[in-house]
Amino acid sequence: MSAANAGTNPHDPGPDVAGRRAADVISAAVEPIALPVGGTVRIGTASWTDPTMTAGTVFYPRGVESAEGRLQYYASQFPLVEIDATYYALPAARTAELWRERTPPDFIFDAKAHALMTGQPSEVKRLPKALREELPAELADKRRIYARDLPDELRREVWRLFMDGLEPLRAAGQLGSVLLQYPRWFFPIGENREQILEARDMLDHPVAIELRNASWFNEKNIDRTMRFLTDNRLPFVMVDEPQGFKSSVPPIVAVTSPELAVMRFHGRRAETWEARDVTPAERFRYLYDRDELADWAPRLRQAAKETRDVHVLMNNCYANYGATNARELARILADLKPGD
Repeated sequence: MSAANAGTNPHDPGPDVAGRRAADVISAAVEPIALPVGGTVRIGTASWTDPTMTAGTVFYPRGVESAEGRLQYYASQFPLVEIDATYYALPAARTAELWRERTPPDFIFDAKAHALMTGQPSEVKRLPKALREELPAELADKRRIYARDLPDELRREVWRLFMDGLEPLRAAGQLGSVLLQYPRWFFPIGENREQILEARDMLDHPVAIELRNASWFNEKNIDRTMRFLTDNRLPFVMVDEPQGFKSSVPPIVAVTSPELAVMRFHGRRAETWEARDVTPAERFRYLYDRDELADWAPRLRQAAKETRDVHVLMNNCYANYGATNARELARILADLKPGD
């Protein structure tokens, strides 16, 4: 939808409308929500640096323009964030040190696994120089490569560099889960289940599993999928996303680990869900209304009964949409009555 038409769509009303809604719940998500049923819910967004979010005063106050200032402000508003940049480029330890220094000690970063770690392609130019220099000639000249193309030692090096880059956060207790988001061509077969277990072992750190092919959850496979995750104590990533596509993952509520459950809100913008050549902000450009969020609140509370921590991430990070919905959902959860 064009910016000119945004105001006519209740789910894309523009940042001004979203900002007015946020003003009514401005401090709702500042602290983790300790629910009386047991678990603790942290709510945040899947980015703090998207260009549409940093533009003007859409989310950040006037004068908060540096990388340091933005993260410090964000961490004063939410107890959780997802690092999206680690999907595109392997992290650097110095950057993680700065993130640690700019946030309170109880602030949590979930990190998206690098593309090569989940069977997806990476641009060669985005790899660290030392890794590029070790590539075989036939790979160094390619624009994009897959992990399957790499020699075993370089494939292992990708995993080592990823965790080394995040070590300052892990050492400080601020690294939450590593999101293993598998692509739509990742099917429910034995080889892929083994790949998930290998990824968990390679990381030696808590992970969360987001499966983006709907066949994992069809009538034939859903019981086996959930049993596999539960038996291996692998947190299942619950999602809210557009339905009606062959790839659509249903909005299943399931807790498969006693330590962690993860929920990611992708928005429900069907027209861009499978579109090519759109930015993530445009793909997920959708402002949930209160009723849509309220439908999820009792389900998230139920999840909190079954696990220690629940991480809720708004991936609808166009402008202030995700931040607004994060605050609104936090207020709804905090206001739930026992019978709701």
